[in-house]
Amino acid sequence: MTELIGTWAGTPPPDQSAPEPAGSRRLGVRPAVVGLPALGLLIAVTVWWTVTSGLHLVHPASLPPPQVVWSALTGKSDVLLPALGITTAMTVLGFLLSSVAGVLIGMALAASRRVERMFAPLLVAINAVPKIALGPLLVVSVGWGQKPILTMVFLLCFFPIVLSTATGLTTTPADLADLARSLNASWWQSFRKVRFPSALPQIFVGLKVAMPLAAIGAVIGEFYSDKPGLGYQILQYNGIGDTATAWAAIVLIALMSILLYSALSLVERRALPWVRATTSSR
Repeated sequence: MTELIGTWAGTPPPDQSAPEPAGSRRLGVRPAVVGLPALGLLIAVTVWWTVTSGLHLVHPASLPPPQVVWSALTGKSDVLLPALGITTAMTVLGFLLSSVAGVLIGMALAASRRVERMFAPLLVAINAVPKIALGPLLVVSVGWGQKPILTMVFLLCFFPIVLSTATGLTTTPADLADLARSLNASWWQSFRKVRFPSALPQIFVGLKVAMPLAAIGAVIGEFYSDKPGLGYQILQYNGIGDTATAWAAIVLIALMSILLYSALSLVERRALPWVRATTSSR
């Protein structure tokens, strides 16, 4: 029984989809994965240079040209790269904590309509609070160090994860649910073989929404912390008028977010191999 349910909820048989030829994979995937993002980055830098150096539409004190930011990045690498490591660690740790808590809360909301009606408005209210306003209060409440950073990351990340988990668990395909009932599957068997696997695509949507928010939360938390991460460096260099180095830190935050998001997308592709085989492609 469980094997049959697993077949419906898991990976389809190998003969249902023909493997892509190796030559096509070499010629088609690598330019799409590497070339197109590089082209997009080149276009963005070109627009940045045009606005700042070409047409002089923005004052260099507000937005330095890309070559100036690059010089600041290489010149202050001994400060910015260790700060990048601190911010990355806080982002990943806070994201993992919020992911575990968000999935568990979403499961609780999906398991009971009473629990959902009781706590869903409270979760919406917490998510609606401007997180930047909580920064000074977090320092008073939880102290200095990692705690305000992780708390800020958690507050920004958990709601989309909760929402996507609850949505995925409450929208199980009717044919899979009927199959589980017809085979007299227990609640745990139905959850493990049908409901949770079918909810994973939705859960990953919430995780991918939360990942950039984790970086934002880490930077905001570092504004009110003694951890010398990139958020701390932005405040320090902006305070002394070195906007080029502050923008270099912002660029590092953006690159960090892209890499973390790409890593999460790779995990999704590895963990959910049946999604591409059972859904239409663009």
